[in-house]
Amino acid sequence: MVPAATRPPAVAGTFYPASPDALRRLIDRLLLGAEPAAEEPVPKALIVPHAGYVYSGAVAASAYVRLRRASESITRIVLLGPAHRVFVHGVVSPGVEVMQTPLGDVDVDLDAIARVRTLHDDPEAHALEHSLEVQLPFLRRVVPNARVVPLAIGRATTEEVARVIDALWGGPETCVIVSSDLSHYLPYANATSLDRDTAEHIVAMDGLLPPVRACGYTGVNALIHVARRRHLHARVLDLRNSGDTAGETDAVVGYGAFGFYEEGEPCN
Repeated sequence: MVPAATRPPAVAGTFYPASPDALRRLIDRLLLGAEPAAEEPVPKALIVPHAGYVYSGAVAASAYVRLRRASESITRIVLLGPAHRVFVHGVVSPGVEVMQTPLGDVDVDLDAIARVRTLHDDPEAHALEHSLEVQLPFLRRVVPNARVVPLAIGRATTEEVARVIDALWGGPETCVIVSSDLSHYLPYANATSLDRDTAEHIVAMDGLLPPVRACGYTGVNALIHVARRRHLHARVLDLRNSGDTAGETDAVVGYGAFGFYEEGEPCN
């Protein structure tokens, strides 16, 4: 039998621990610290950050912990993040059957990818890309049976990415996750003010974010476009920056976690 094509981890040992035991303990500790105060609806979509876990892991955990109640029913994760390393036209898939992590393999939903005619494979764009990889260990812990549709976004319009999200939207079995950090390398006070304003715009879903507000702005804008049209509600789950989590305040990176809910007003 020919082994399945795989994408091995590229940032294990740098962005997060390479040791399975250490990684499992860290993620479980982050999830425990992010437990919501009350039972909430399960979000249909999330925006999560993608820095090293020491910087943004706690913020990401505040989003992922909210999928635990649906750990058995969520079987597909549509995961979109910006391509940092390679210039990309459009939205690209990794061209593999398996995404490897220290916590085990994550199967790629090839059937879902094949149904979207505008997608094409670009293994090079995915080989070193961290914006998607850092989400996979969290997914292994909270929705271990889910397959993933990992998509790197390059030069694409909001409408093009929104059509991809729409095509993969599915039902309760599918969760859409957009990977994005917020402001980059501003002084702490400036970053806090800008990110707070960005968060207000995301929750209000009242316009397009410019690149300076979020490195994954195209995916964020596309999700907002789809969520607004489908009448979802959004809320801030966590909003911090690297000055809050790692201590240096001269030039910080902003991190936000946001949930998008299909039915009624989400719990506060």
